[in-house]
Amino acid sequence: MESDERRHKILEILQNGEGPVSGTELAGMLGVSRQVIVQDIALLRATDKNILSTNKGYILFDRKKGAGRKKRTYKVKHTDEEILDELNTIVDLGGKVRDVVVEHGIYGLISAELIINSRADAEAFVKKVEKYKTKPLNNLTHGIHFHTVEADTEEILDNIEKKLKEKGYCLPN
Repeated sequence: MESDERRHKILEILQNGEGPVSGTELAGMLGVSRQVIVQDIALLRATDKNILSTNKGYILFDRKKGAGRKKRTYKVKHTDEEILDELNTIVDLGGKVRDVVVEHGIYGLISAELIINSRADAEAFVKKVEKYKTKPLNNLTHGIHFHTVEADTEEILDNIEKKLKEKGYCLPN
C-alpha cells in the first residue's frame, strides 16, 4: 500500500470508528509498524487534520460535532485514591472529561487528552494507571489540576461544579 493511500485509510478508519484506535491496532490493520503509523499521524496533523492522541488511542476530532456543546474548566484537587470518584461524579451528571492540565513551576502548562465519556472510560483510565505503575499528572502539582469538561447545557456544568464542591474537589480558579 502506498503511503498516501495508507494515510487516507487511517483517516477513514478514524472517521468511521466508534472510539479511539491505538497505533498498534492501526499498524495491524494496515500491515505496517507502529512507528510508521506515528509518522503518518504526524504528517496528517501537518496537513491540518485534527487528530488527538489519547490514553486509549487516536481519534479524529470533528469540530462540527463539538459545536453547540458547552465547556467549562474546573480547578480541582484530590488524592490518587479519589480519581475514580471525581471522574465518575462528572460523567454521572452528564459531563465528558476532555483533558487534564497541570501548571508546573518549571515546565509551564502540561496537558493530556483524556476523553472520558462514561464510568467504563473512567475505570479503564484508573486501571491503566495501576497497570503501568505510573503516577497521574496531578502528582506533579500536589494534586492540583484542571479538567476541561463538556456537556449539553450550562445547567449540567453548574450541577457538576456544585457536586465537585460538595465533595471538596473543586477549588476557586
